[in-house]
Amino acid sequence: MTEELATLVIYDIVPDKERTRIADICKDYGLERIQFSAFMGRLNRNMRQELFLKLGDVLGEKPGKIMLLAICSKDMGNKLELINEKSADDEQNLADGK
Repeated sequence: MTEELATLVIYDIVPDKERTRIADICKDYGLERIQFSAFMGRLNRNMRQELFLKLGDVLGEKPGKIMLLAICSKDMGNKLELINEKSADDEQNLADGK
């Protein structure tokens, strides 16, 4: 069995139907949504190739772009990430129009 690597799938798909199907397929492969049009998870080479073919079949000739990247452990170790979570007060202020 081949090594599982972090796999990043990012896409820019115009038609809603295809965009939704792309997201559903990524979830079916156990990938986690990290942005609206970006998923990440661990897949081996065979699963990455299979996923890429399925995503390509869904997109077909419709306008859009799909990129699938395998990222080695060393590069993942150098990842920089900034996350700001909304607090409950922020959510309430938005709901109140503040």
